[in-house]
Amino acid sequence: MSTFLLQEATIESVQTAFRDGSLTAVALVEAYLGRIEAIDRNGPKLNAIVTINPNVLDEARALDSAFGQTGRLQGPLHGVPVLVKDQIETAGIETSFGSVAMQGYIPENDATAITQLKAAGALILGKTAMPDFATSWFGFSSRSGETRNPYDIEHDCGGSSGGTAAAVAANLGLVGIGEDTGGSIRLPASFNNLVGVRVTPGLISRDGMSPLVVFQDTAGPITRTVRDAAIVLDSLVGYDPADEYTVAHTIAAHKGSYTDHLDAAGLEGVRIGILTQAFGDDSNPECAQVNAVVRRALDDMRRAGAQTVDVFVPDLLERILETSLYLTHSRADISTFLAERETMPYRSLEAIRRDGKFHPVLDLLQAVFEGPEHPEDDANYYRKLAARDRFQRLVVKVMADANVQALCYPTVQVLPPKKDDVRAGKTNTLTFPTNTLIASQTWMPSICVPAGFAQSGLPVGMELVVLPYHEPDLFRFGFAFEQASRARRAPDLDAS
Repeated sequence: MSTFLLQEATIESVQTAFRDGSLTAVALVEAYLGRIEAIDRNGPKLNAIVTINPNVLDEARALDSAFGQTGRLQGPLHGVPVLVKDQIETAGIETSFGSVAMQGYIPENDATAITQLKAAGALILGKTAMPDFATSWFGFSSRSGETRNPYDIEHDCGGSSGGTAAAVAANLGLVGIGEDTGGSIRLPASFNNLVGVRVTPGLISRDGMSPLVVFQDTAGPITRTVRDAAIVLDSLVGYDPADEYTVAHTIAAHKGSYTDHLDAAGLEGVRIGILTQAFGDDSNPECAQVNAVVRRALDDMRRAGAQTVDVFVPDLLERILETSLYLTHSRADISTFLAERETMPYRSLEAIRRDGKFHPVLDLLQAVFEGPEHPEDDANYYRKLAARDRFQRLVVKVMADANVQALCYPTVQVLPPKKDDVRAGKTNTLTFPTNTLIASQTWMPSICVPAGFAQSGLPVGMELVVLPYHEPDLFRFGFAFEQASRARRAPDLDAS
């Protein structure tokens, strides 16, 4: 019989304990609910969880009963308590999209991703905090207030999937689901010493998820290990007639499990392009701390057999700015989503703005309010769309010319900011030095993996980017690096 440990538990350790009888789904859920009460509601008060699924214990009992009768797990996620970003509709559970204006909205139907998770045997444990309509890199929400970083509660947890990341890092749930438009999975993964995966948009259905830029949005796993991310992703991908963008899954034609590509020797002989221009200036003390951690991580990568070569993308910052469509697209995309739901308390961003139902530090949301009613009303819209294709071709050409299988750089150039600095407006979304926009605006898949800890004790993440539809490479390279570096460690919440 195994000795089950809740701290840093994995899907594999949980299901081993189910099989040998040392753990039940009910006991596991109760253990997480106890930690949520002790750590999220009390103690350091992370404020990462917005809503607990009121039926989760009944659902866990049903799983235990079925397992007792058949001796078989229901699926690859049998009994796995999942924390879901409050951007994703869940039937019977309040879903507020981070907005106080949406408080009380209870969807009648599950988003496709929730249906898939449940079919795989997962238990939806609760919904996690996020900024209003996912419009920030930081953990500030008009619905739930501020979410703290479990490694230092005076610092930010990141956004917009910050509640999911803070909760998973603090072991308040086994795994989490976030959503990423410009970096909203990978940035909080970096800030919370986690694995965060952004897939080629369309591999995962966005049905039932509030959009930000509809053709750039994707859900994805936030986990403590690469293996858990692969297991969760297996249950999320697939074609969905309700989301035309999921033809991407048909094009990718991936067969089998992403876990098939987890190879501790997966970096041997692989050429990795180091995008040196994505490193911050060493004269900035925060950038210098991040750079030092990532450079040590690159040494781990080379010891694991990778060959690294410096690469350069011409006019990188200009191309990121040229292909940004948040201020052009988001007002229309969010308002269309709201208008389609008759039971929504508010059915347009204009009404939310009129009534002041938003958090005042959300500079991106306030800029979105000023965006065009229709994207086509922006005279530069089609030029920006065309520029995206050129941007992707350029990045892929850089990789081809250098004969590299992935690009690598710090996920974010600086450390998690202090909450006080965000409140004071010293740090804002529109100018924050994150590198996550590179993969987002070229529609390329990427993974953030823990790189280590800065001298200050704050986590640093490193990003790997591969060619479109090459998600298996993310897991091959990411897993091999994880095994070589072992950079993940749990926060010491007793010291908070």
